[in-house]
Amino acid sequence: MFMAKRPLDILHASLNGRVVVELRGGREYRGTLEGYDHPHMNVVLKNVEELHRGNTMRKLGNVIVRGDSIIYISP
Repeated sequence: MFMAKRPLDILHASLNGRVVVELRGGREYRGTLEGYDHPHMNVVLKNVEELHRGNTMRKLGNVIVRGDSIIYISP
């Protein structure tokens, strides 16, 4: 029997794993998900690469992304 997962279950299962976060304005970050907060969906990423059209533009250390600027998070 297939058990449907809620989005927060998938996000929680992605902790300490690599994710891609797409933001408004076409910016994407790829990095390790260190944490998030539940009500606002702010996320903390480490070892981040900023992407543009799939190509790495620059490498960043730690990044805090404000939840209201996130379009999607993909594990």
